[in-house]
Amino acid sequence: MMYKRTAMARSEGFCTRAEGGNLYIEGYFAVFGSRYELWDGAYETIEPGAFDGQTNGDVRALVNHDTTLVLGRTTAGTLSLRVDERGLWGSITINQQDQDAMNLYERVKRGDVNQCSFGFDILDQDVEYKDSVPTVWRIKAVKLYEVSVVTFPAYEDTSVEARRKDFEQAEKRRKEEWQARMKSRLKGEDNGT
Repeated sequence: MMYKRTAMARSEGFCTRAEGGNLYIEGYFAVFGSRYELWDGAYETIEPGAFDGQTNGDVRALVNHDTTLVLGRTTAGTLSLRVDERGLWGSITINQQDQDAMNLYERVKRGDVNQCSFGFDILDQDVEYKDSVPTVWRIKAVKLYEVSVVTFPAYEDTSVEARRKDFEQAEKRRKEEWQARMKSRLKGEDNGT
């Protein structure tokens, strides 16, 4: 099952750069192993290898996930992405003729906007459900659509709701399985193994 997802990335190393007459916004859009909180008692991590084969596709750089505010695109050569041991790193070449892009560049330069995010579908994941410990989704492979420079990095409500429904269904199944085992034990049909 695939979900359209948005996740927050840490702001470490997210910055502007001017070189050779060009302006850039650069940084990590995802960091491997970081905890991305979904809600109290549930989080996900992006595993190394999750972005394998995704940096050469048609990926867009957006502002606040708004598809009308495109900053760059891999197929146009205005967004470059790479995966290293730390995570998914990107560099956006700013269009200096685009006032929206220049305004954002200045906001990032001042530190007013310093976080990023990305949108993707989950292709492969492991889920760890345990009693009285957080539920953990370990994302192992994604289809990457976009990276965004964002004011408020947060999960989209729909993606959190999808995760919460998965969690609630798993909890329901676990309770039903436990009840069935207990009924079997009470009837003497199960020796407790």
